Formats: sequence, structure tokens, C-alpha cells
Amino acid sequence: MAIFLRSLRRSSPSAAVRQLLRRPYTGEEVTQAREFTTCEGSRPSIIHKRSLDILHDPWFNKGTAFSMTERDRLDLRGLLPPNIVSSQQQIDRFMVDLKRFEVNARDGMSDTIALAKWRVLNRLHDRNEVMYYKILINNIEEYAPIVYTPTVGLVCQKYSGLYRRPRGMYFSAADRGEMMSMVYNWPADQVDMIVVTDGSRILGLGDLGVQGIGIAIGKLDLYVSAAGINPQRVLPVMIDVGTNNENLLKDPLYLGLEQHRLEGEEYLSVIDEFMEAVFTRWPNVIVQFEDFQTKWAFPLLQRYRNTYRMFNDDVQGTAGVAIAGLLGAVRAQGQPMLDFPKQKIVVAGAGSAGIGVVDAASKTMARMLGNTESAFQSARSQFWIVDASGLITESRANIDPAVVPFSRKQKDVGHLGLSEGSSLVEVVKKVKPDVLLGLSAVGGLFSKEVLEALRDSTTCSRPAIFAMSNPTKNAECTPEEAFSIVGENAIFASGSPFHDVNLGDGKIGHSNQGNNMYLFPGIGLGTLLSGARVISDGMLQAAAECLAAYMKDEEVHEGVIYPPISRIRDITKEVAAAVVREAVKEDLAEGYRDMDPRELERLNEEEIIEYVQNNMWSPEYPTLVYKQD
Repeated sequence: MAIFLRSLRRSSPSAAVRQLLRRPYTGEEVTQAREFTTCEGSRPSIIHKRSLDILHDPWFNKGTAFSMTERDRLDLRGLLPPNIVSSQQQIDRFMVDLKRFEVNARDGMSDTIALAKWRVLNRLHDRNEVMYYKILINNIEEYAPIVYTPTVGLVCQKYSGLYRRPRGMYFSAADRGEMMSMVYNWPADQVDMIVVTDGSRILGLGDLGVQGIGIAIGKLDLYVSAAGINPQRVLPVMIDVGTNNENLLKDPLYLGLEQHRLEGEEYLSVIDEFMEAVFTRWPNVIVQFEDFQTKWAFPLLQRYRNTYRMFNDDVQGTAGVAIAGLLGAVRAQGQPMLDFPKQKIVVAGAGSAGIGVVDAASKTMARMLGNTESAFQSARSQFWIVDASGLITESRANIDPAVVPFSRKQKDVGHLGLSEGSSLVEVVKKVKPDVLLGLSAVGGLFSKEVLEALRDSTTCSRPAIFAMSNPTKNAECTPEEAFSIVGENAIFASGSPFHDVNLGDGKIGHSNQGNNMYLFPGIGLGTLLSGARVISDGMLQAAAECLAAYMKDEEVHEGVIYPPISRIRDITKEVAAAVVREAVKEDLAEGYRDMDPRELERLNEEEIIEYVQNNMWSPEYPTLVYKQD
């Protein structure tokens, strides 16, 4: 008893216990003291679940409030955003959402209709994936803009407030040294596709930190619905190395690491560890890099592309879609695609997407000219790149190494009356381009003055305007502006969806959407089914040329250079087949499942298309059979 009383005194007893210490001892009182010091809420709960099973259990799930020790103990590391929040912060987030209903009731809708649709679809996705994908596939033209661009940009901006149920994995700077083990927290033994972002350049919206995972989720929705990748074998990933967005760092609801971005070797070590971890567990996975800022997009692509099955959609996917559109524009002008190397192209934007397009397009031109050194020089001379500081020439200081091959020599610009830093309007007037290509992420950059300069200077009968920046508000111009200023013969394409324009007298100005979704699902599916060791330039080129040739001549002559989204499954099938054929041709194919490389080589074009079709997942309820462990 003396030992018991001394232990109570050392623990700073409460008033009730101090009253007990002043009383004479009886056995009953000791029993009461024990009942007082043991409460129901302090007992640990013994559970027989781990990983996602806990997160999907409403009784045991704490969401983002799980401590790091619990995350490690219960195999939850990586399945939740890295920022650990209190239960009060969780309540605050819920109340913000709840208060929105009061605002809606009083003042009308505060959410856009598109965001409201996303919420409804997301709730369906949480409870019934087969139904979700069946609805998405059957209504792809209506709902692709909801699960992907442009609505996904709004979702990413608001993601910390919208977050309800975890989807995908989060690898963060705080997980260094742990990634090789935490990758096994993901329950799927087979993963075919990973889309990964570091959130540094989401669409044209800038640094959104951990909230950028929304773009990875949206891309994989298209892999499932367009390419028929099994949804149980896809994985969206966020690599959180911090954010330089000060508004997010000050936001109490932000779910990411509350620190500035890692740089240099520290940053590379995180990406290296992630790549090694995922390819160790899933050696045949394909990793698509998405929305990495320009200064890392090209170096990471060159770092990994010859070692892993990976590609960068912003650099290579955007380039492929743009090339398909550019080749389509040549056809619409009544010329053969082999005349593409004659096109003069002014490019607005020198980021990862802009330079990726220019690099790939110049290689396409060079290939058409014979792939000689003079062919490459000739191809590069067809491009004039303008960024925020104006025309880029060799006299530009601190020029990005990726831009150097396309910087204009002084002798090229001097005779036209141009110089380093000349404005976009000046360049258009003097160069007289066949194509004005926008990848600047600057909404309205193709102003009335710029479009008038194109109209008045070009010698092309059907000049092409590509306003490719996403989301919609960042488009360089609208189709109405293009057709009303440049004329009804113009070819117009954009990255985000716009409606066609009624030009009167029964004429329609077609608004083509040059969306990456035409290519990246087919590139991924074709790589998977070929078993290619790497994703080569030839495979990407085959995908772009397949898309360019997909449209019929009569459609192209009407100004339709991209197919309707409603045909996306068929387009993806054709693109994937083209990628498989090229992989076989380049001796990169290693086969898939029961199809070995020698059997792939024996398949003709129709048989390859049938092979692709037979390996595309469709959303049908399977028959379920219970088997006791």
C-alpha cells in the first residue's frame, strides 16, 4: 500500500486522488481509485486490419489524423497526405464544406456546376468503381471535361478542402529512406500504370503542392476509360517535396509538407528513391511523369528514359498531339503531309510543353528530309520561339540549354528587321507564319493585334491557330476571336474544349481540341502490350502519325483535324496498335503475358488491333466467389 501511495504522489494527483490520500486506507477505496484512473477512451483498440482496409472502415479510420507511428505500425505510410492534422483541423475542414450549403441556399451556387458534378462522380467512384467507369465510358464526351481538363484544374486548386477519402500514394521528403518498404503498403501485387507529379506546375496554374495529385487521378481515369487499363492496376502518385506557394503554406487546411521545395541533389535523391522503389516492386510498370516544372521536366526525362519504362506527358505527349494537329493542318491546306518541313511556325512559350513540341516537331521534319545533319538544321530553322521576354536569339543571356538549338542566329533575324526580344506581334508580321502555336499558359496572349498581324501577313490560304494552353482561362485565344479576326478559312485548335462557332450561311468554324488524351492512353497501352523495355522516340512518333492519319480527307478539308472525344476508345486502340508495331520493328518488344515477342512479330495489322482490343478492360460486374483463407 505504501508503494501505491508513493506512486500516486509522484504523478501529481488530481483533487479527487488528493482527497483519497487524506483518508484512512480501506480496500474499497483502492478499488475506486483504480476505476477512476482507467477510462474507456484510453484503452488501445486491438484491430485485425491494416492498410486500406482501415481507411475504408468508418469505425477505425482517423483519416489524416493518424500519427506517424500509427502509420508505420498499420502500414499506412504513403496512403495518406504527409501532413498530420488534429481532429479539430478535420472538423474545421468539414465545417467549411458544410457552410457552403448555407451560402448556396442563401446566395445561389458558389461551386461551379462542373465542380458539383465532380463531387457527385467522385462519391460514386468511392463506392462503386465498375458503375463509375461504365458511366464515364458511355458519356465520355460529357464527363471527360469533368474528371480531366478543365475541371481538374479547379479540383487541384481546392483539393485540400475537397479531400475526403484517400486515393493513390504520397511519397514525401519526410519518407526518405523508407520508400522501398512503404511501396509495399499498396495492396495491389500488380500495377501496370503510375501517373506521378510533384505538383510544381499543375496545368497553367503553377505550384499547387500536394494538391496536384488531382491531375494524376484524372489522368488515370482516362487510362481506364480510354485505354481499358484495369482500374485495380493503376496508381496515382504525389511526390511531396514541399511547395513555394506561400498561400498554401499559410493555409491551415493544407495537407502537404509545410516547407519550401527541395532543390538540387536533395530533390533528385527523392525522385531517384521513388523510381527505384516502384520498379523494384513492379518491374514492368509504366510511369508517366505529369506537370513537373520545366527546370526538372527535361533533366528527369533524360535521367530515366533509357533505364525505366517511363515518359513525360507534358514534353512528349503534348508534342505528339501537337504534331498530329500540325500534320492535319497541312492536309487541311490541301498539301501532302510530306510538305510539313516547309511550314513556318511561330511558337509562343518556351516551357517544357513548348520546347517539347518544337523538339519533336523538328525531328519529324528532319525525318521527312532524310535525317541528315543538314535536315536537322533545316528543320530547326522553321521555328521562331517567343517567350515572356520576346524573341529568343543566340544573344539571350542565361538561355535554357533545351532552347539553345532553336535560338535564332543574328543573321537570321537581322535581315527581317527583328532582334533579340522582339515582340510576338513584330515576329508574326515579319515571319509571316503558316502556324501560330501557343503553349504559353498566358490567357488571351493572341490578342486582336496579334491575330490581325497573322491575317494581314501570312501567305498561307488556311493559317492555323493552336491555342493549346490549359485550363480554359489560359487559352491564348478563343475560337470566336480566331475566326472573327483571321477569317472563316482559319484552322483552330485548343487544349481545352470550346464549342464550334456558327459563321453564318450554314458554315461552321470547327473548334478542335488538341487534347493529350488522344495519345497518352494509347502510348501507355501499346507499351504495356508490347512489353517494350523503354518508350522510344519512334514509338511516340508512330502514335502521333497514327492520330494524324485517323481523320478522313473530307473531314480534314472541312477544318476538322482532331476526332471527337466520343471516339476515344477506338482512337486509343489504333494508337496502341501503332505503338506495338513500332516496338516490334525496333526490336524493343518483350511480349506480354502469353504473347511472346516472336508471336507479336507474326501478327499482321488487323491481328495486332484485335490483340489490343482483346486486352482492353470493360466495366462489367464480375461473378464473385467466396473462398475462405
